[in-house]
Amino acid sequence: MTPRNPFKRSVDVPGDVVAQASLAPGEKVLAGTRTTDGTWLLGTHKALHVVLDPGAEVDREVEAPPVERRIPWERIERADWDRDEELLVVEEVGEFGRVRPRHELAVAEPGLLLELVRERVTASVVLQRRVNTEGKKGLLVIGRRSPVGDGEISWAYQFDAGVDPEDPSVMAAAEAGLRAAQADLGL
Repeated sequence: MTPRNPFKRSVDVPGDVVAQASLAPGEKVLAGTRTTDGTWLLGTHKALHVVLDPGAEVDREVEAPPVERRIPWERIERADWDRDEELLVVEEVGEFGRVRPRHELAVAEPGLLLELVRERVTASVVLQRRVNTEGKKGLLVIGRRSPVGDGEISWAYQFDAGVDPEDPSVMAAAEAGLRAAQADLGL
């Protein structure tokens, strides 16, 4: 019996699955894998596409899920794969006061997709600046944009545990950190 290789080098995505994805002109699938429920995960240079297999049986009693979800790399805050649980967890960038979108995807063999996700998410970070507000506690000012370099830079704050984002002194420090980060980039 040949041992299973979770990092196999080939991408065998069916054409009808690729056709279901909302790929932009020139956007090509660089890596892909199938989840245990038949959903496909396709990685391009611009985004992660979560695509329902057109041949998968869907329970018509339940509201039909969307055929495809496109998550630009700059909108993914983190992605982790648990080899033992065979679970890929993708967390999107959140908005203050709202639950951060989180996707748990059962993936037995991530293939090249795991490597691509890590590379593209990292490539979307333009700048991170640490701002201390109370001793060693503080926040990160993070600037991100599409890893292909198009589009505006989006800015976010990531607060340390115990730091109150509504404290006026914290917000003043955050805004000063944002201005300094933008100045570093000539904005």
